[in-house]
Amino acid sequence: MKQQLYLSQLRQGQSAVVMEISLQGQMRRRLYDLGLIPGTCVRRLQTAPAGSPIAYAVRGAVIALRRQDAQSIEAEADDVWV
Repeated sequence: MKQQLYLSQLRQGQSAVVMEISLQGQMRRRLYDLGLIPGTCVRRLQTAPAGSPIAYAVRGAVIALRRQDAQSIEAEADDVWV
């Protein structure tokens, strides 16, 4: 069973597939340039002590997103997660 959530809601080590990016303008373009597009598999790696930014593995690279930006990216993950 699949679960709809935002990237900011992933637990550390959990993976999901990007479904939609609600950001606009330069930030959206930057994410697309980094390979973060719908259909991409993303894994949450680490979170800064203050809660933002959050590091994600995307297509063999590590990117850091502010929590507010990660809350604008919808994803789909398995609801059964170990």
